[in-house]
Amino acid sequence: MTDKAKQAASSKGLLQSEDLYRYILETSVYPREPEPLKKIRDVTADHPWAMMGTAPDAGQLMAMLLRLVNAKKTIEIGVFTGYSLLLTALTIPEDGQITAIDVNRETYEIGLPIIKKAGVDHKINFIESEALSVLDQLLKYLLKVGGIAVYDNTLWGGTVAVPEEQVPDHFRGSSRQAILDLNRSLADDPRVQLSHVALGDGITICRRIF
Repeated sequence: MTDKAKQAASSKGLLQSEDLYRYILETSVYPREPEPLKKIRDVTADHPWAMMGTAPDAGQLMAMLLRLVNAKKTIEIGVFTGYSLLLTALTIPEDGQITAIDVNRETYEIGLPIIKKAGVDHKINFIESEALSVLDQLLKYLLKVGGIAVYDNTLWGGTVAVPEEQVPDHFRGSSRQAILDLNRSLADDPRVQLSHVALGDGITICRRIF
């Protein structure tokens, strides 16, 4: 792993102790992280929006959830360079299928050679589009009762709890507001069981109960 990848990983978590976060990564996460995922982290480290990549400890939790529910068909909204996409493709069965939606294919292309080399690209249907128009066509695949939805980056660098005037410029804008709106919407939704975890840049796990 490159020095920049290590630096990106060390600043990803919201734990107050960087030493504790490093302990978690080096003890429980990195030794079990598949090599293709390490390569995606490395090629993403120099990207100006590297913080958007899924943290490896968060990815580990996502992989466990996929196994627990025996996921076979998944939808991924927001692909970036493909860390969580590749993680999902490596985790679901050989005949599993991922519908991956992102407005920016350029960032997806950064990780695509690694995904292809891992031999799981046949599980991925990448659609370059805004999500809503595609989801309208996929209504029959959307979350069933008992199904799980996982949202990443839901603490937005910790700025969701910071007054607007104190938010650093690179965290401001429509994306932060969308995260705030999502968090409130999920908290108010009686259809889901909810767990908001301070892991990586924030992960929200929802289980549909009716």
